[in-house]
Amino acid sequence: MDARDTDLKKELNATLQARRELGEEYESALVDSFLEKVDQRIDGAVERRVRRQLAEQQMTVARDSRSPKATDSWGERFGFGIVSLVLAVPLSAIGGGVAHLPGLLAAWAGIVGVNVVQAARANPGIFGGRRRGPSQDDRWED
Repeated sequence: MDARDTDLKKELNATLQARRELGEEYESALVDSFLEKVDQRIDGAVERRVRRQLAEQQMTVARDSRSPKATDSWGERFGFGIVSLVLAVPLSAIGGGVAHLPGLLAAWAGIVGVNVVQAARANPGIFGGRRRGPSQDDRWED
């Protein structure tokens, strides 16, 4: 059994003990509190996985000499969109539940921001900018 599973089991036992002591009138509050802890645990695990995958992708891109556009496939872009939408659900719930409308707006601003950065990375000229080559300042003078 993992240490995190042990902690979760302790939390569940504590919640059940509190329910026995406090009675049925506090049952929904206790269940909500426990579910919030489970949600936090899940969000943390998802965040760690996403960070690890992003780090692996950055390492792959850093090792690879091909341009990012050459390595981007339709499947990767589609997968990024799906992951973005899947993560939007819990982020919206947490943002809206904790900070109501401002939290929901902040969560969606982050989601949109990540997708804009991904679109700009995959299509450098999409927002009217053009890729700049090395300038005089970037070159070594002999």
